[in-house]
Amino acid sequence: MTTLHTRRVATGRLTQQITEARTEGEPVVFLHGNVSSSAFWHTTLTTLPDPYRALAVDLRGFGGTDPLPVDATRGLRDYADDLADLLAALDIDRAHLVGWSMGGGIALQFLRDHPAAVRSLTLVNPVSPYGFGGTHGADGTLNSEDGAGSGGGTANADFVRLLAEGDRGEDSPLSPRSVLAACYVKPPLRPEHEDAYVDSMLTTRLGDDHYPGDSTPSTAWPGIAPGTRGVLNCLAPVHFRVDDLHLIDPKPPVLWIRGEDDVIVSDTSMFDLAHLGALGAVPGWDGTPAQPMLAQTRHVLDRYAEAGGTVREVAVADAGHAVHLERPEEFGKALLEVLSA
Repeated sequence: MTTLHTRRVATGRLTQQITEARTEGEPVVFLHGNVSSSAFWHTTLTTLPDPYRALAVDLRGFGGTDPLPVDATRGLRDYADDLADLLAALDIDRAHLVGWSMGGGIALQFLRDHPAAVRSLTLVNPVSPYGFGGTHGADGTLNSEDGAGSGGGTANADFVRLLAEGDRGEDSPLSPRSVLAACYVKPPLRPEHEDAYVDSMLTTRLGDDHYPGDSTPSTAWPGIAPGTRGVLNCLAPVHFRVDDLHLIDPKPPVLWIRGEDDVIVSDTSMFDLAHLGALGAVPGWDGTPAQPMLAQTRHVLDRYAEAGGTVREVAVADAGHAVHLERPEEFGKALLEVLSA
């Protein structure tokens, strides 16, 4: 049984907590998603064989990493720059990157900024290269110039409240445990180590500088637009947009692996206010179309492939947003194939 070791690493930007299975070998760096931490990768770390050096990092404001504020006007670059400093502190010149959900967006941003430092890129149910919410069409066209329908104001207030209260139960459908069971994985699966994952979710720092972030009023439906601070705003399409990957050089191989039944990152996402409006769950819906998140990711990766990159898409049946937890064998097989490409 592989033993995991957790430590804090000081960098020029902040002190970051990492968990690793070994300290030698070809580096594979795992990036977690929103409202989570590196704990969601711990089982994966223990299964990655030699000659790989598997390590997972807590992003700023999650887990044991310093809770520095997030400048959302930089999109996901605060996180990508943190990663660059971490790799430098660990004397890692090139690494395989594996990014889940928001971590996939961070991996995309890092690839855009440091293509020569990436051996391969694995995207696990990643956020769209055009951000989360507020766009339509495969090319990520804004629904409104101010990004209405995205950002900090789109978070469910009861979910944020229960995070703040440290709720570990499931009396409410909006408790962290209930959201984990209903949205992170496909029901009726209850993941092994569920208590650890709930504890991980509860490490999320809250507020305008963290999760969910601030917001501004909008004259466009649904009446809220992104602010300039915090997690959901750095995912807003007015701040985060990585649609020119086809221009980078070199072009490492890309694996896009996802659960077919993901309700978070989807062309009909249950977290997209436009889709919820169409279902009658958000009042006053004016016909604003849902964000086609999968079509947008496919559009960007198709352009990457047409420009000479190698892309493989793997859709895993009967799995949701955390395919690496739900289908670990299928995930591990696909990951090893891209690592050795």
